[in-house]
Amino acid sequence: MDKNLFIFGYGYSAQALARVLMADGWQVTGTSREGREGTMMWPGADISGALSQASHLLISAGPNAAGDPVLAGARDMIADHAPHLKWVGYLSTTGVYGDHQGGWVDEATALTPATKRGQWRVRAEAAWQALAKDLDLPLHIFRLAGIYGPGRGPFAKVRRGTARRIIKENQVFSRIHVADIAQVLAASIARPDPGAIYNVCDDEAAPPEDVLAHAAELLGMEIPPSEDFLTAEMTPMARSFYAESKRVSNARIKRDLGVALTYPTYREGLAALLASEPK
Repeated sequence: MDKNLFIFGYGYSAQALARVLMADGWQVTGTSREGREGTMMWPGADISGALSQASHLLISAGPNAAGDPVLAGARDMIADHAPHLKWVGYLSTTGVYGDHQGGWVDEATALTPATKRGQWRVRAEAAWQALAKDLDLPLHIFRLAGIYGPGRGPFAKVRRGTARRIIKENQVFSRIHVADIAQVLAASIARPDPGAIYNVCDDEAAPPEDVLAHAAELLGMEIPPSEDFLTAEMTPMARSFYAESKRVSNARIKRDLGVALTYPTYREGLAALLASEPK
């Protein structure tokens, strides 16, 4: 079957792609650690049969300090039971580029991650590229910016009064709506280019405080007060998100995949999220 996708890690972004493909007649099988409804529990279940039917493979499970869990637990199964793959996608992160103090990066920029999570991703990317070379897999790497979408936006925090506008000079983040992630992945499936790497982000990197302020304005609420990064009380995890500042180029997804973003900036994306909320 040509339209059969197997997904390791049936999470938020993978589900968005699945919805797009299933509407076009695809069969989609995914794994989750909890074995949630509609997925296979993995590790645990025998996935060799499902892999053998797959024409396409998406890896959405992230690495940890021990390495990539899919390579650790399923490398041989992929080698032995998935011989007919036409496309393999690996979801990575723009965190692999590290800090560029607000400067621009593209897919050719050197990988100098500033966080442990970014370092894990660099190693995972390299490991998948090595496997692709060994097995002649049609691997595509997608470096995702900060993901938002239905159920993942700033409105809840603004409404609760817990949103914090942390101000750090020259701090900008790139973002991407989950629907545009699905669009990019579907475009790559339609135009496979083994070995390609794509940044997946919108057109405008922006300071996080601007996004929160815009969300408050859309809600007709008071803009949350600002806090200085240097003196703000934050968890180490929260503070680590401010370790990197960069503007990520998305020129390749437009040029090579013909993508026209549905939500080119956070403004269109937030407006659509608010409009889609139950009345």
